[in-house]
Amino acid sequence: MNLYQFLIILRARYKIALIALVVTVVVTLAVSLWLPRQYTATATVVLDVKSPDPIAGMILSPLLMPGYMATQVKIIDSARVALNVVKILELDQSPALIENWKEVTEGKGKLDVWLANVLHKKLKIKPSRESSVITIDYTAADPQTAAAIANAFVQAYIDTTIELKVEPAKQYSLWFGEQGKALRDNLEEAQARLSKYQQKYGIIASDERLDGETARLRELSTQLTTVQAQTSDSRSKHKSGADTLPEIMENALITGLKTDIARREATLQETALNLGKNHPQYQRLESELASLKQRLEAETQQITLSYSTASTVGQSKEAELRAAIEQQKNKLLSSRNKRDELAVLMRDVDAAQKAYDAVSQSRSQASLESQSTQTNVAVLTPAAEPIEPSFPKLPLNIALSVFLGTFLGVGIAFLLEFIDRRIRSAEDLFEMLQMPVLGVIKRAKPQAALPYSGSARPRLR
Repeated sequence: MNLYQFLIILRARYKIALIALVVTVVVTLAVSLWLPRQYTATATVVLDVKSPDPIAGMILSPLLMPGYMATQVKIIDSARVALNVVKILELDQSPALIENWKEVTEGKGKLDVWLANVLHKKLKIKPSRESSVITIDYTAADPQTAAAIANAFVQAYIDTTIELKVEPAKQYSLWFGEQGKALRDNLEEAQARLSKYQQKYGIIASDERLDGETARLRELSTQLTTVQAQTSDSRSKHKSGADTLPEIMENALITGLKTDIARREATLQETALNLGKNHPQYQRLESELASLKQRLEAETQQITLSYSTASTVGQSKEAELRAAIEQQKNKLLSSRNKRDELAVLMRDVDAAQKAYDAVSQSRSQASLESQSTQTNVAVLTPAAEPIEPSFPKLPLNIALSVFLGTFLGVGIAFLLEFIDRRIRSAEDLFEMLQMPVLGVIKRAKPQAALPYSGSARPRLR
């Protein structure tokens, strides 16, 4: 079938197609006017995901944005939000809704759950793909109800986000409070043990006393070294000859005595030669010489004896210093052991303090979060009462009915044509008889009547 045949068939049965079109449009218009009006109210909310949390200071990662938006949509579509809508609007106290619930469910189940399920049927949630805006649509029989329920869903969603944030924080706050009490008791016990130990041994937290004991040991060691050097020097001088001692050789008295002895010996020899040994002068000089030698020997022995005494005293003092050093070492070791035990107790106190501070900080943060009334959800556009109904849409329905009626009329026309096939062109005759068409006699056009007047009639020739 070509376009020419299509147009011929359509022209021949245009009345049927037109009737189908008119009937379709009329029926659509009647149904549209008969169906109850439905109004859709729209509210939009925006999620602030870029600003940090005012308490925790956390920022949502851009990689988690799609999942976060999907979660928020699920929260809006949850039964918890719908139940909050029922409470906000007090729908469970409406006598008409209660009567309707009893008729539908025969009083079975809970009224608020049934109302929440009814609200879900007319709710539509549309998240934005390229932004953090969520659109909430609600459809109802009147515009006031649609706007009120849409705004109620927005408010219930905001309240639910706060509850989801606050309820875990309250539980954490209680748990951290219990843990804090236990850790505080542990801290007090550790501090009590430390204080008792300090009072028992008289040790303060400072290391000054330990440093003093160490300095005392160092001082005793220095004194011992000095005494050992002095004792060794006295011992070596005592063992060496008296003539080689510098103290004797450099002594002025001994030097003077030696000079007098040498001079008297020379005088004695001269007197022995001149006067003889039996002369009284010789004997007097000899007696003086012996006295000088005795005095020299006494002075020398006194210096030598002083070194022996110094060596003995040094040995005694060295023994005393060794005993004092050993005692100081024991005292220092005992102090260090006590210091080590004190350090362990102090570390226990520090660990208990840090654990208590960490739990206290977490408890403070959880307590702040449990009292928070802020959320990252803000109302971008509240729902307003719609002016035009969202269903049925009369212009759209009429346009669709015209399209559908045209398509249906054309379809009926061609269906009738196939049922009752007629020859409407030379092409139809050729297709039916499969014989060539020799000629086509066109339908004569009707001739116009000749003008005449009175009873005059046209003459035939």
